[in-house]
Amino acid sequence: MTSTGIRLHAPAPGWSIPADVVVVGSGVAGLTAALRCEAAGLTTVVVTKARLDDGSTRWAQGGIAAALGDGDTPGQHLDDTLVAGAGLCDEDAVRLLVTEGPDAVRRLIGTGARFDTDDAGSIQLTREGGHHRRRIAHAGGDATGAEISRALVGAVRARGLRTIENALVLDLLTDAEGRTAGVTLHVMGEGQHDGVGAVHAPAVVLATGGMGQVFSATTNPPVSTGDGVALALRAGAEVSDLEFVQFHPTVLFLGPDAEGQQPLVSEAVRGEGAHLVDADGTRFMLGQHELAELAPRDIVAKGITRRMQELGAAHMYLDGRHFGAEMWEHRFPTILAACRAHGIDPVTEPIPVAPAAHYASGGVRTDERGRTTVPGLYACGEVACTGVHGANRLASNSLLEGLVYAERLAADIAAEHTENGPHTRVPAPVPHHGTPAHPLLAPEDRLAVQRIMTEGAGVLRSAASLERAARRLAELHARASDTLDGEGKTAEPGVDTWEATNLLDVARVLVAAAALREETRGCHWREDHADRDDPHWRRHLVVTLRADRSLAVRTTESADFPPTR
Repeated sequence: MTSTGIRLHAPAPGWSIPADVVVVGSGVAGLTAALRCEAAGLTTVVVTKARLDDGSTRWAQGGIAAALGDGDTPGQHLDDTLVAGAGLCDEDAVRLLVTEGPDAVRRLIGTGARFDTDDAGSIQLTREGGHHRRRIAHAGGDATGAEISRALVGAVRARGLRTIENALVLDLLTDAEGRTAGVTLHVMGEGQHDGVGAVHAPAVVLATGGMGQVFSATTNPPVSTGDGVALALRAGAEVSDLEFVQFHPTVLFLGPDAEGQQPLVSEAVRGEGAHLVDADGTRFMLGQHELAELAPRDIVAKGITRRMQELGAAHMYLDGRHFGAEMWEHRFPTILAACRAHGIDPVTEPIPVAPAAHYASGGVRTDERGRTTVPGLYACGEVACTGVHGANRLASNSLLEGLVYAERLAADIAAEHTENGPHTRVPAPVPHHGTPAHPLLAPEDRLAVQRIMTEGAGVLRSAASLERAARRLAELHARASDTLDGEGKTAEPGVDTWEATNLLDVARVLVAAAALREETRGCHWREDHADRDDPHWRRHLVVTLRADRSLAVRTTESADFPPTR
């Protein structure tokens, strides 16, 4: 796979620094990869969009899943993951995850992460949706992500890794042979350098997290604008499974017009015995699945949405009043505080909840070593599509996937460096004078993209809703493209316009894939194709961006991904 030559419209880099590897992102995946690369003797630079601890990892409430408990096995964890993935998991990728997962968690503890333990000092484990065993390790009750982030950020600072904070990554640099040669980025005024610059390196790790901000309401932080997927598309990489966006079933309902990041009510609350009820107190998930409220997330989100439609209601309720004040205060202090900040007291009243965009099961396609289809470009964490999640992520597998696959790609980068020797250092990027620039959207178009996606490609989808979304997104894209191609003009380069453009890029791919997949599977719910269709659709959709900025879509031959090389 070679670069399309498409770059965001941006000033030329005014400064550059060399490295062996640049890691873009500072969540569990990015910082784990950076620490492992640095430990292997590689000069490592971490680039992050805000502060080191501002990514999605810190917002993870529930925990990290691994077969750590008595009687649990990787095989049982594999089975639960495959069921949740609805026939689209790459089984070899899942086996790697569950087999290497327990030791990866132990190494995380060795890095300094402190999980909740019982009186005997053993890690406390809980259940979440789709798990038949108690295998979710948590910290601070419901602050697992914050604790993992604290430990990893502390380790990065203790090791003295070079970091560039407040920096938005723009595009991939490539050398004369089409291999990765680093990235361009823009530092937003508070970092070590200001303006557009570059990090020159033979290996780039994308760990940029998700793209939840493509929808109006999401659990994702404001930085989750799909930057990594958009960069990979422009670089010629393959992306897959973007139609499978997991909508978390229980997000605190703040009103029908609420936009942006919404407070999450962790699945662990249901894992500890809270019930989903309607306004009359009826537990509507009973009889819909053997696990009732603890069914996989796609089933619970559909159950809530279906009940909302039946009753003409804007939300349902999560009832944990039977927990009592002490349990709420010690097991779920973060959630308790968030609810009370919005005038809801879970100790005395049910919590109003509704589904909201949460996690992208798809992303930049990688192999078992984190390698994408572009030589030297790696991806891990939510930005990547390893095949682990299939059509629906099993609860709390995300932090584990970030750990395991970050370690695997770091080992591959170190091996490549050892094999190729010093000549891999500081590659010379090819100048892209005269290559096609990517038109930029005006900042106000970001809201337009989000509303188009929420209306047409949310929890409920149909051919008609997706056609409307595709047409409106195409109009935004065409207007920007025609202005650039015809008049040589585009919106003013800047963080707002670059983010809006990245959101449009990933939205176009998501809608194209969702329109083609004429079935209901996992978290992709087609009202007009209500059944799962294994003979035709037990395969993946793989998308690339052509040099003319149009999309090329193909299907794999099976649920297993072909090699990236």
